[in-house]
Amino acid sequence: MAAKRPNIIFIMADDHASKAISCYGAGINKTPHIDRLAEEGMRFNHCYVTNSICTPSRAAILTGTHNHVNGVMTLDDSINKHIPNVAKHLRTGGYRTAMVGKWHLGEGKAHEPTGFDYWSVLPGQGDYWDPMFIEPAGEKVESGYVTDIITDKCLTWMDEVKGKDEPFFVMCHHKAPHRSWECDDKHKDLYQEPIRVPETYDDDYKNRARAAKAAKMRVAEDLTYQDLGLVQPDGGNRVGERVTQESGSAQRKIPVTATKLIDKDDGTVFTFSNEADLSQFKFQRYMQRYLRVIQSVDDNVGRMLDYLDKNGLAENTIVIYTSDQGFFLGEHGWFDKRFMYEESFQMPFLIRHPASIKPGSICGDIISNVDFAPTFLDYAQLSVPSYMQGFTFRPLLEGNTPKDWQQVAYHRYWMHNDIIHHAYAHYGVRDQRYKLIYWYNDDMGVKGARPGAEEHRAWELFDCEKDPLELFNVYNDPAYQATVERMQKMLETKMIQIGDTPAHKVKHVSLVRAAKL
Repeated sequence: MAAKRPNIIFIMADDHASKAISCYGAGINKTPHIDRLAEEGMRFNHCYVTNSICTPSRAAILTGTHNHVNGVMTLDDSINKHIPNVAKHLRTGGYRTAMVGKWHLGEGKAHEPTGFDYWSVLPGQGDYWDPMFIEPAGEKVESGYVTDIITDKCLTWMDEVKGKDEPFFVMCHHKAPHRSWECDDKHKDLYQEPIRVPETYDDDYKNRARAAKAAKMRVAEDLTYQDLGLVQPDGGNRVGERVTQESGSAQRKIPVTATKLIDKDDGTVFTFSNEADLSQFKFQRYMQRYLRVIQSVDDNVGRMLDYLDKNGLAENTIVIYTSDQGFFLGEHGWFDKRFMYEESFQMPFLIRHPASIKPGSICGDIISNVDFAPTFLDYAQLSVPSYMQGFTFRPLLEGNTPKDWQQVAYHRYWMHNDIIHHAYAHYGVRDQRYKLIYWYNDDMGVKGARPGAEEHRAWELFDCEKDPLELFNVYNDPAYQATVERMQKMLETKMIQIGDTPAHKVKHVSLVRAAKL
């Protein structure tokens, strides 16, 4: 049985928006190697994250459970290494397993990777250049660029196990393209031409809940000197508002009134006559740095695919490319993620398996990151344990979507009013057309969340067919009241199914009663 089971390579970037993968059609960059997976496999247009933030998403992927179950609800939480995960099941079931790159689920013995024959992971966010890696034997600094090094480690391990009878499973987790977007030297001259500015860049946040306006993740206002590779002058608040990053190092935001900025690499001086010019400069600079970092990820996906081809492994190896969540690329004026709005909510998901997936396939069905683990186990011919809350989407990959497939995605962001971005806590559901969000604005006592804005709790409903940019909240529109009723019922049903606790007053009490019977 083992010889027929596929190898599984799971490549995950950090903060890679679908729009920054050329096969998704936005036209802002070129990723030919990542595109191969779509050309030779399947592209998903509706893959969604259950909590659009790094650490919780990784926990959901590893365990196949929602964050209130796996206990990793915010960036400040760490995983308990003793809880079950997909790598443990695969290893018990005869797979060789490896975890390389960004772990971000906690450090120290209590939170280290488990279920892996080999692991070598970055501490926290890790560094782009000369990064430190943590391994069972201790810490080690590796010289070079992090995306190359992570791929080197994966290929070395695969070379050691490829001749064995057991299939292998490797989680190749890149740091890129996470903030602060430091590219490899060979890509510094890419993307010199202006990038198209999103039509919602100057969003005024009208017709929506207060959360949109309150968030501190605007390209024009909240990026730091370090983010954009610029010299930060000495001084206090006069040179910019202080912001404490996750690393703990205090940086300052570039003020909207800046008239002169200096490139920290070559000393180029940029001058601005007004705030609008500065805002446009920040957007272009942000996009240049972001897309250049992605180019190294694409190069290294190419290295991985070439390795499989040269070693005769391509036919029976599943290769997946995804990101831990989406990312805003200037839409609504934002960078970062956290929100259930589409650019943050949608994950890219590309998968190739020549033995079972038709080349050039596109899937419009809804899947979520909690579905990944059950799908891995299905292909490995192993039982999906009862604790997992996701569902295998292997039938979708083979072109046979079940009639009862749940066309619904659930999202819950717990880290209310976080100290960096002030993003409000919310939950909601999306089906093929509509999206319902409840901003409950409560810290719930979870790590990293802070009180505030409880008086601004609100519902939002978006018609994603008529309003794909999500500019008009139609929750109170009389024409949509039947849809509101249906979507609230869908939300409450989903919360019952996964055991999550509503913060709103439940309207469909009969659902709760039925669940008890």
